[in-house]
Amino acid sequence: YGNKQTLVPRNSPFPPALLLSPSWSWTRRARWSLRFAIPTISATPLLGASPRDPHRNEFPEDPEFREIIRKAERAIEEGIYPERIYQGSSGSYFVKDSAGKIIGVFKPKNEEPYGQLNPKWTKWLQKLCCPCCFGRDCLVLNQGYLSEAGASLVDQKLELNIVPRTKVVYLSSETFNYSAIDRVKSRGKRLALEKVPKVGQRFHRIGLPPKVGSFQLFVEGYKDADFWLRRFEAEPLPENTNRQLLLQFERLVVLDYIIRNTDRGNDNWLIKYDCPMDTSSNRDSDWVVVKDPIIKLAAIDNGLAFPLKHPDSWRAYPFYWAWLPQAKVAFSQEIRELVLPKLSDPNFIKDLEEDLYELFKKDPGFDRGQFKKQVSVMRGQILNLSQALSEGKTPLQLVQMPPVIVETARAPQRANSESYTQSFQSRRPFFTWW
Repeated sequence: YGNKQTLVPRNSPFPPALLLSPSWSWTRRARWSLRFAIPTISATPLLGASPRDPHRNEFPEDPEFREIIRKAERAIEEGIYPERIYQGSSGSYFVKDSAGKIIGVFKPKNEEPYGQLNPKWTKWLQKLCCPCCFGRDCLVLNQGYLSEAGASLVDQKLELNIVPRTKVVYLSSETFNYSAIDRVKSRGKRLALEKVPKVGQRFHRIGLPPKVGSFQLFVEGYKDADFWLRRFEAEPLPENTNRQLLLQFERLVVLDYIIRNTDRGNDNWLIKYDCPMDTSSNRDSDWVVVKDPIIKLAAIDNGLAFPLKHPDSWRAYPFYWAWLPQAKVAFSQEIRELVLPKLSDPNFIKDLEEDLYELFKKDPGFDRGQFKKQVSVMRGQILNLSQALSEGKTPLQLVQMPPVIVETARAPQRANSESYTQSFQSRRPFFTWW
């Protein structure tokens, strides 16, 4: 004990003289070391993230989408925060760029209709008063953001081009709904950075933690389909324009049926109707050239799709477009040529399943068994759709076909091959719609 030495922590933020002083007890040293050794998250929301940061938004396959996300991140850093959308049953936000222009819609995972931080009190009241009717037992809860991105993926694979591009991103903002603990921690780290810069610089992130969710590009000039459909009843469209509407409507039917959208009303798909007039070549005359109107559809709100079974309990969750006059017209040759070759190709279906698997496994609660059930339902939907297209049926006849599930299993003779088992669902919901 004659040559007693005192060890000083190598990475301590405090000078050795202070640590070795008699007035600085070991208890206080331990308390300070524990207090400031806890790693947290980085200061800048996303632009300053390191290359290894799992919360960094990188989309090498889509540079245009990546640039839009960069604009959103810069705007948040400049204090232009996303604005909450007060319609709907979940926490969703209009995201803006530095000029204040809306560029996208962000839906955080933990603010979904059944998420723990959903800011809408109606769902909280439903969960409190009617727990037996809370949620949809045919869906995987709290995976709506994956459903949004999955619908966009199916849309791109089939070249339907009616879903605004949607991907999974990470964003943080003061206007998002955070827990009180997260906000207190954020203020504490900012205070530490101001008061003790050497300590604050050790934090990986200062500010609120990023939220994972779906980011869908904002589309301009669109209105609810219900608005235009009522107007078209009073003011019928020209024949060519009505043909455009029918072709776009068929794409919506194909998308919704494949992903088995359980929440498609006439208020969550959009129509853009432009009636341009060309006055450039006849400025000196009283005549104007009227061009054919342009009509487009946008399928938004796809967060309640990809069920793991067909609805079979209380509600049937019908496709409300099945009651429209367009649903009584047989599928056109155009949609058959666009979709049927892809749906008839086993390799295309396999690639689609693999892409969805890569997307869905990003969720921390991903379950392979549940995903297989989701794929089984989708395969059954594709089987029915292929048959309806081949036989020239109408969308109304399509939704009246019995629900099918196609399950896969390893063939006993061949290790690398799969066999498919087709089964029909006999149980019907209590409240049926046919």
